[in-house]
Amino acid sequence: MKKSIKWHGHANFQINTRWGNILIDPWFEENPSCKIKPSECGDISMVLVTHDHFDHVGETVEICKNTGAKLFAIVETALKLKDMGINDDQIVNGIGFNIGGTVEENGIKFTMVEAHHSSASGVPVGYIITFPDGFTIYHAGDTSIFASMQTYGELYNIDIAMLPIGGVFTMDPRQAAYACKLLKCKSIIPMHWGSFPVLEQNTENLIKEIKALKLDTKVISLNPGEEIEVE
Repeated sequence: MKKSIKWHGHANFQINTRWGNILIDPWFEENPSCKIKPSECGDISMVLVTHDHFDHVGETVEICKNTGAKLFAIVETALKLKDMGINDDQIVNGIGFNIGGTVEENGIKFTMVEAHHSSASGVPVGYIITFPDGFTIYHAGDTSIFASMQTYGELYNIDIAMLPIGGVFTMDPRQAAYACKLLKCKSIIPMHWGSFPVLEQNTENLIKEIKALKLDTKVISLNPGEEIEVE
């Protein structure tokens, strides 16, 4: 069954599937890379937030209130977003969940994993998303490289890893390429680049680093607003 992945720039992804449509880190309004407004995303079933920085929380509250979407977030960030207007019954598990935990919605399994970054509430996280047909996506959130990525690569058959490459606030292309080696992912969609002048401005260095490591990982270089279909 085909699924589509659309990159709205920065760490903001939309994944459309037969089991529901997912937004991750839905930063739209002040995102210099974003081409559309949240209202143009259509029917959203689930919203995942990796940490509480403005460029990742984005319009989460507005989207959840307007669409009835379920919120997935670590407990403390979920409670923070609840105080900002999201109803209890829209928060997965009632209060959110935590690192190492897996929750299921519409047959999709969401496993919360660690990320190395900062957050005013809770801690930053990533998500491993396993669809009912076995297709698996890893959204790393904002993070540096860390050794446990090797464990994720052994535990999960990762089809696509969404990894930051911008540097300064996250890992850079060299680290991201080595992360692919640890994760054993089939493909990478680089993210968190190009949205600010201080960040990496293209994916050329990532491609060079992947080649230098002689990896089979496919680099899927999307421009903001681009959408691909995946099996």
